Amino acid sequence: MSLFRLDASIRTEGSTSRALGDIVEAEWSSTHPDSAITRRHIGTEPLPATAWSDAVGASMTPESERTSAQSAAAELARELTDELAGADALLFAVPLYNFGVSQHFKSYVDLVLTDPRMAPGATPATEGKPAVLVTVQGGNYSAGTPKEGWDHATAWMRRILEEVWLLDVEVVTREFTLVGVNPALDQFTEMADELKQLAEDQAARHGRSLARALEQRAA
Repeated sequence: MSLFRLDASIRTEGSTSRALGDIVEAEWSSTHPDSAITRRHIGTEPLPATAWSDAVGASMTPESERTSAQSAAAELARELTDELAGADALLFAVPLYNFGVSQHFKSYVDLVLTDPRMAPGATPATEGKPAVLVTVQGGNYSAGTPKEGWDHATAWMRRILEEVWLLDVEVVTREFTLVGVNPALDQFTEMADELKQLAEDQAARHGRSLARALEQRAA
C-alpha cells in the first residue's frame, strides 16, 4: 500500500492545512504502518513558473525539436503524474488564499494535465483511487454568512479531483482559522473552537475511510 501526500501551504510551522493533513496521514499509517508515503511540498518548494507553458509547447513539438526547457517541463509533468499513478491513495492539503485556489496548486494541476495519461480525452491514471482533500479558510463562507460564496476554490478543486481526475474524494474543511489572529474576529472564538474540533474529527474519520477503501478494493 502507498500514499501520496501533497501540501500547498506556504507555511510549515503553524499551518492548519498541514495539521489536518497530519491527522489524516496518522489514521492511514495506523492501518498501513509499513506503507510507503511519497510527499510533495508545492507551497514551500514551488514548481517553476514557466513549466506549464513549456510543457504545453512540448506537447505540440516533436521530441527531437524541443528546447531544453520544454524537455525539462515534459519530464517534470511525467514525474508528477508518476507520483499520482503509483500511489494507492491520495491526500491533498490545500489552503484557501485570497478567496481562491492556491496558485501553487493551480500550477500543479495545469502541469499534470499536460501529461498524456491525464490529458483531456484520456482515461486518467488516477481513475477510481480514494483521496482526501483538506482545505482551510481564514473566514467563514458557508450558507447564511455575510460572505457566503466567497470561497472560489473548493468547488474548482472538487471539479478537478472528482470529475476530471475521477478520484473518489472525501473533503475536510476547517473555517475561521484567522480567529485569534485577526482581532476583528474575536467574537467568533467559541464557534471557531467548535469548528476546529469538527474538522479534526472529520479528518480522523476520513483518514480511516481512506485506509478502509483500499482494503475494500483489494477484497
